[in-house]
Amino acid sequence: MTALLPLFLLIVGFGALILGANWLVNGATSIGVKAKLSPLIIGLTIVAFGTSLPEMIVNVFSCIKGSPGLAIGNIIGSNTMNILLILGVSSMIYPIDVSRVSIRRDIPAGFVATLAITLMANDYFIGDSASINWVEGFVLLLMGAGYLWLTFKKNSGLSENSETIENSETSEEPQEMPWGKTIFQLILGIVGLYIGGELVSNNAQKLALSWGMSESTVGLTVVATATSLPELITSIVAALKKNSAIAIGNVLGSNILNIFMVLGVSSLIIPLPFDSKMNQQLLILFAANTIMLTTVFTGKGRKISRFEGVILTLGYVAFMLFSLYN
Repeated sequence: MTALLPLFLLIVGFGALILGANWLVNGATSIGVKAKLSPLIIGLTIVAFGTSLPEMIVNVFSCIKGSPGLAIGNIIGSNTMNILLILGVSSMIYPIDVSRVSIRRDIPAGFVATLAITLMANDYFIGDSASINWVEGFVLLLMGAGYLWLTFKKNSGLSENSETIENSETSEEPQEMPWGKTIFQLILGIVGLYIGGELVSNNAQKLALSWGMSESTVGLTVVATATSLPELITSIVAALKKNSAIAIGNVLGSNILNIFMVLGVSSLIIPLPFDSKMNQQLLILFAANTIMLTTVFTGKGRKISRFEGVILTLGYVAFMLFSLYN
């Protein structure tokens, strides 16, 4: 019974995070439209980062409050869920076509990002303890900036292929709102993220203690599942609208930003401790990336079929059972 109140407040906090992220993205998108940014640039920056805001806020609040154990587990769990569950469910709704750009740039960037935190967390980079320190965090941020630069460079030139144009025609146009509503949504978003961050960071720690679980395990399972809800909702809606570019772009972009940006910022606040047992989950994340890449090249065309979506989804169920058992 003592865990019921923290669990309830944790759920309320997740709700506040999701609503806050949505409001903030709506307000920021409206400003982007007013500034005459292209829908592509708005999607690559504001929307992609918006779906990663819950992970960012939870990690930052946890680090500030001296509970950084959630941070790495949260990102590993979120990225694994993004690939196995979110792509799996989305492709079961509608098969996902994968562009050449994603195969050449985004999927390899996901492998590089995962390899980077594996080396950093296991002391193969800088430092002499099992953690990601501020220097390594700065390197992650630089790598993230490099990825964004390559993305803008590729998509701002005249070499845009027909896939990008086709997908942009089927996606929803960013909406412009009056200034009053824009500012109001920005304020609501900031307040929602603040309240949600406070509730999640405080009560996740209490639940970890009451359940006899480590902070990293709670981050890997409970927190990671909840902070990935924006990606899940966005990808399912995109799949229902048969817009596979948004579905897979949302997953790949969020995974890369989660590692480069979210962990980068978090480690600037306080070194992020790494439990060596989490190497098993990192191997699973590598395997998830490999399976995703394999599904693209099996079957007809560069796509993830409904059957392959079932395999990915079952893989996530196995991942959760394994993590909780450990």
